Amino acid sequence: MDKKDIKKVVLAYSGGLDTSIIIPWLKENYNNCEVIAVSGDVGQGTELDGLEEKALKTGASKLYVLDLKKQFIEDYIFPTLKAGAVYEGDYLLGTSFARPIIAKEIVEIAKKEGADAICHGCTGKGNDQVRFELTIKAFAPDLAIIAPWREWSIKSREEEIAYAEAHNIPLKINRETNYSKDKNLWHLSHEGLDLEDPANEPQYLKEGFLEMGVAPEAAPDKPTYVTIHFEKGVPTAIDGVEMGAVELLEKVNKLGGENGIGLADLVENRLVGMKSRGVYETPGGTILYRAHQVLETLCLDRDTQHYKELVAQKYAELVYFGQWFTPLREALAAFVDKTQETVTGDVKLKLYKGNIINAGTTSPYTLYSEEVATFDEDHVYNQADSAGFINLFGLPIKVRAKLSQNWDK
Repeated sequence: MDKKDIKKVVLAYSGGLDTSIIIPWLKENYNNCEVIAVSGDVGQGTELDGLEEKALKTGASKLYVLDLKKQFIEDYIFPTLKAGAVYEGDYLLGTSFARPIIAKEIVEIAKKEGADAICHGCTGKGNDQVRFELTIKAFAPDLAIIAPWREWSIKSREEEIAYAEAHNIPLKINRETNYSKDKNLWHLSHEGLDLEDPANEPQYLKEGFLEMGVAPEAAPDKPTYVTIHFEKGVPTAIDGVEMGAVELLEKVNKLGGENGIGLADLVENRLVGMKSRGVYETPGGTILYRAHQVLETLCLDRDTQHYKELVAQKYAELVYFGQWFTPLREALAAFVDKTQETVTGDVKLKLYKGNIINAGTTSPYTLYSEEVATFDEDHVYNQADSAGFINLFGLPIKVRAKLSQNWDK
């Protein structure tokens, strides 16, 4: 679509540095087009305060704020939790699965408003551009997409701040605290500034750095116990009290944050090919992942548990790469749901200075038999049976060893 044909644009709007300057930039570069801002509330908290006034003052015709918190947890976080999906061993995908839900809802607004294009503020270096655009392609394959970072002459966040200042756009950040952050109910990410050098230790104890909790050194000297109940792989209660999805996640976030749980510092492989250093706060999510993993050790048979670990790695890649709305992700989710039919029970954990310590697990579907596993005398396991098993299991090794004795002769 030619620029002159674009008269109405729907913008994925956070009110942060990127999207704040995009509104006037769009009007300057796309024929003074109408800009409709859309914010998906996935738990950013105070970041949404004053957003409408700011959007209108900078040139938007209106702002939609969509409450997506419950849907975000139930339809995106919990399926990923059930899968046990973790990207590269450490990243619990907090930004990754927040993008598809926001992009999907923005497409709906664009259709409702009869927009000519959707615009996002993702950089050309990051993963989010892919996550947004793959979702847009899935639900509006013919809709034009505008990505200013791939068009404008601005090359750095420093230049963005200068542009904002020149256009009298108010910012909550300054040049000294200009970390690139992404926050939702699940996590908070930190990138940029001193964190760009992997040799620098994150300043967890620095006032204002951590927002969802405290550093392990600042956590209480007394442990906190928490019991989480799962129904078919989904957490439904804490310490015997049933809760909705949003309330439950807020509760475990508080417990985890208070005890210094869920800090991750990693150099990850971005989809676009480069390595990137990020620091993540995921207090409640880290607790839920551990509890779910522990419960599965009781409820899944060996072969299913081991194969599911392979599926989890692929599932994490799909989520990280923005391929949420794909046949493969949906097929893997169906496999995961089947495995979760018996993942019901209670997991008790001890939280202490950044550590999560197992403190007891029960399930009505447990596959653990104390009678079979005991070191004491039992009447259900004949130890003599193992000799024949080992002979058959080791037969290929034995045959190869005997025949190979003649290979060099």
